[in-house]
Amino acid sequence: MSTLLRFDPFRELDRMFDDTRATMRRTNLPVAFPMDAYRHGDTFVLHFDLPGVDPASIDLEHERNVLTVTAERSWRPVDGDDVIANERPQGRFRRQLLLGDGLAADRMHASYEHGVLTVTIPVAEKAKPRKIEVQVHGTPDAAGPTPIETTAS
Repeated sequence: MSTLLRFDPFRELDRMFDDTRATMRRTNLPVAFPMDAYRHGDTFVLHFDLPGVDPASIDLEHERNVLTVTAERSWRPVDGDDVIANERPQGRFRRQLLLGDGLAADRMHASYEHGVLTVTIPVAEKAKPRKIEVQVHGTPDAAGPTPIETTAS
């Protein structure tokens, strides 16, 4: 026996997303964009997906441990175009990140390639693991100081 599904929950989610996006466009609220963040050795790396964005519209601002990334993408049909679908988000995009004190934000570097903005931030010297020498006293068989690895907090 076949049945007809009257309620498609996934279609409803798509509709809600589209409504939210349309509201944000009408009210000029900035939309966030996807990001990956990871630590690679002594560097913190951020990748932001910004396909179709004019590199001249990308702005990075760092103030009081907050990194703000903004960018803009726009497309307007030419007179006479018959638009069949217009699903790609347009407008101003913005993302803010709180950076920890363990990063050397003053040595931050950014590059844009193939629609991906990459921001690299070195780990600050004060946040890197370091060796601390432990002095051993009162033991005649002690061969001398023993280094112990610790992590700075």
